[in-house]
Amino acid sequence: MSLQSLLLLWILTLISLSCLLHAQQPYVRKATTDCDRADNSTSVLGYTCNGQNSTCQTYLIFRSIPPYNTVSSISGLLASDPIQLSRVNAVSGNQTFETNKEVIVPVNCSCSGEYYQVNASYVIEHDDTYLAIANNTYQGLSTCQALRNQNTLTTKNLYSGTRITVPIRCACPTKNQTDEGVNYLLSYLITPGDWVSRISRKFSVDTGNTLQANEISEDDPTIYPFTTLLVPLQNSPNSTTINNTWIYIVVGIISAVALLFLVIIIVFSVFFCRRKNKPDQSKNTDITLDSKSFESYEKTTGKSMEESEEFLESISGISQSLKVYKFEELELATENFSSKYWIKGSVYRGMINGSLAAIKKTDRDVTKEINILNKINHFNLIKLSGVCFDEGYWYLVFEYALNGSLTEWIYYNTSTKKVLSWEERMQIALDVASGLNYLHSYTNPPHVHKDIKTSNVLLDSDFRAKIANFSLARSADGEGGEFALTRHIVGTKGYMAPEYLENGYVSPKLDVYSFGIVMLEIVTGKEAAVAREAGKFFLPEALTAILGDENPKEKLKNFIDPSLRGDYPLDLALLIARLIDSCLRRDPAGRPAMDDIQQTLSNISNTFNWEEAENVPLHENSETTAT
Repeated sequence: MSLQSLLLLWILTLISLSCLLHAQQPYVRKATTDCDRADNSTSVLGYTCNGQNSTCQTYLIFRSIPPYNTVSSISGLLASDPIQLSRVNAVSGNQTFETNKEVIVPVNCSCSGEYYQVNASYVIEHDDTYLAIANNTYQGLSTCQALRNQNTLTTKNLYSGTRITVPIRCACPTKNQTDEGVNYLLSYLITPGDWVSRISRKFSVDTGNTLQANEISEDDPTIYPFTTLLVPLQNSPNSTTINNTWIYIVVGIISAVALLFLVIIIVFSVFFCRRKNKPDQSKNTDITLDSKSFESYEKTTGKSMEESEEFLESISGISQSLKVYKFEELELATENFSSKYWIKGSVYRGMINGSLAAIKKTDRDVTKEINILNKINHFNLIKLSGVCFDEGYWYLVFEYALNGSLTEWIYYNTSTKKVLSWEERMQIALDVASGLNYLHSYTNPPHVHKDIKTSNVLLDSDFRAKIANFSLARSADGEGGEFALTRHIVGTKGYMAPEYLENGYVSPKLDVYSFGIVMLEIVTGKEAAVAREAGKFFLPEALTAILGDENPKEKLKNFIDPSLRGDYPLDLALLIARLIDSCLRRDPAGRPAMDDIQQTLSNISNTFNWEEAENVPLHENSETTAT
């Protein structure tokens, strides 16, 4: 190689090192959706060690959620000093944070190979996957690719009790950032509705600097929930830093008052003009509360969604079935939300117009849930009768289910309550199947509930079932309404289908799996995962083993809820067991559709001569029948 070539190579090397030294960190975008592929053009494996220092003090934002809602639990999860955490948040060491509170977490960030990270420790729980750990437990402060890259396990599956290292996303400022006065790069967790300018304003940071720190173009500033955004800070953050954002909000509100009143006047004027010109307007017109509309409204008026009671009231007349209540009406109905009216969680009993109602209080965005509930009308789906908004909280008013949740009547049954008979249990199962079949087959587009479990099945005065809690429901908006993907795995362990847990696949077959678990609990009177002296076993696996036995009927005798005392024919029990097993198949394509399940249970209910129960087919594609 010539001297000239060597000199050129040396110059190019210096240039590349200089670029590395001054480079910012690339935003991860949607790279976290594919757990089997690491996109090196993004920061999916972590932020590159290109800072001026190999270690630094930095900060994370974590949103408190049980069981990680105390100083000790959050600091333990994120490898933070609890004393520093309590000091920076101006709270005591035994503080319990309200749910979804933004907690500032101080950490020591350091290079580990090519990437900056904080090494936290986590013990695998039942049904955990790398995606669930990254997105649920750590809320996006790690990625499934980084977890897989960090932990070289000898087994393909994750087993309960295994301790793994969790590389938490952090970064130290580059030389050019420190030259410009940046001393910290805070890892901020993005939530739905966030955008770069809002996050920057929250920390009094220039939006351009935040865009540059994350290599985000002004032409495409789109950011995604459950990912991190680096916020360049000159000073260390504290609880006052975040709270001061309200000063800017108040200023924005005051400056936008005139525009707000103008918008309201225009909306009312247009609405009443249309009502006047269209006297025959259908009474079934759907109310449309789209979160994107709220986002547009926020940008136009400077008001946040939580402050948009006027906007809700201005469109309340669109729905003929949904009443907008005044907060004073709900206070009167519950005696100022007295503890004697408390049911569970944030739900209260109230008396409205002489009828009992269940009133649920929440501070999250419920517009999607309202949209779904306002469009559906089925006996086995809980009915939403009204809404209210007051001081940042939504109040949803539902029909009242006198006998509470199914949970209270199965494995938490007490001697003070009657035992549900086999016939009542089969009717409850049929009710749940009917409600789900309506969601899957008779709504447009089809919807998936995503959180079917015994606590979300309510029982009225006649012990008829009503499916409740549509906070996680979504449309199956994939091709043909059959399939969709999500990066945010939410639900209840033991009820979630394997394809959803492992890959984020969403389809109506997800509800079929959860329904199978509910049916299993109805029949056995046990929770899906039951503790035994020898450890833990999973009910579906126990059922499969029974059905594979030479004499499954005898095995079923000890499997079915003993409180039933033989109040069922074994042929029927075997038939139901096989139906449940078909719902719990690992391959979603092998599970029956909810329409088939409803038809099967309906046939069983109508064929109360159990001698004929053996002839009832499971579903069209079933290869097994009762023997």
